[in-house]
Amino acid sequence: MTQVQQLDSSLERAVEAYDLASQKLDRVRNDLKANHAQLRIAKQSLHRAQKTLSARLVSLYTTDGQNNSLEVLLGATSLDDLVNRFDTANRISSQDTRVLGQVVKFNNEVKAREVRLKHAKAEAASLVRERAAQRSSIQSQLSARQSLLSSIRGQIAHLQAQEAVRQAQLRSELTARLHAQQLQAPAEALTSAVSPIAASSSSGSIGLAPPPTHSSVVAIAERYLGVPYRWGGASPSGFDCSGLTMYVFSQVGVSLPHNAAAQYGMGAPVSRDQLQPGDLVFFDGLGHVGIYVGGGSFIHAPHTGDVVKISSMTGWYASTYVGGRRI
Repeated sequence: MTQVQQLDSSLERAVEAYDLASQKLDRVRNDLKANHAQLRIAKQSLHRAQKTLSARLVSLYTTDGQNNSLEVLLGATSLDDLVNRFDTANRISSQDTRVLGQVVKFNNEVKAREVRLKHAKAEAASLVRERAAQRSSIQSQLSARQSLLSSIRGQIAHLQAQEAVRQAQLRSELTARLHAQQLQAPAEALTSAVSPIAASSSSGSIGLAPPPTHSSVVAIAERYLGVPYRWGGASPSGFDCSGLTMYVFSQVGVSLPHNAAAQYGMGAPVSRDQLQPGDLVFFDGLGHVGIYVGGGSFIHAPHTGDVVKISSMTGWYASTYVGGRRI
């Protein structure tokens, strides 16, 4: 079982890396789409400016009989040389200068955008390879874990039966705790309204109180107990750890990234002895996240083959605990 836990920890890290790479790839694809549109506009502008310039050059050639105009047209070796020759010969009007300037500008813009597009495509290709490598790593780890589990299937079945009984008991305790909190809330609100100053001065400072949405966060998370774990999942059809917290908090109007380490950068830090229901709790070097429900327990999506469940912050979770955040 220790080996299973270690494999699950490695798998969780690979899944979180996959989620982060997916977000990066989405951003690159959006940049590519915008760059394609801008490149198309620049090329159209360049085409129009070139047509205007061509018409003007034909007009100069056919209407002007002076030899130096012919020399300017036939002697030019490049666009820049043509502009310089026209400037030197002083053969074009301010309108001609503006048209030439537009051709040069749009030509440079097309070249610059083509370079950026090339780099963006290379970055996108790199991200695709990265994601494919992560997928391969996940599948490999899954195979190893499934092979290990099959060798101890009988023991696992017995442990699962015990866990089902424990989960039912924990869920019953959580429901009772939520009900008690709902009954206690009106009394606390009345007390704070009557003597707000006394409440804050008793400890010398105003503490970091949980926002009113926190009580509903736990109730929302409880609805998804039993939903299967699915790596990359962020919906009731399946969750990974950060997908569950992101989905639950989105229902109270709070936007979280789909990555445990990124979620750790949100909100404010909370010491373990000050945790309140609805706080986020992090484990395993920020490779795992859950929602604290009180009583030293939390709701989370543990790993492949498991379901959203309530676990105690003891044993492995206590030894790998990183910290809590109040969003």
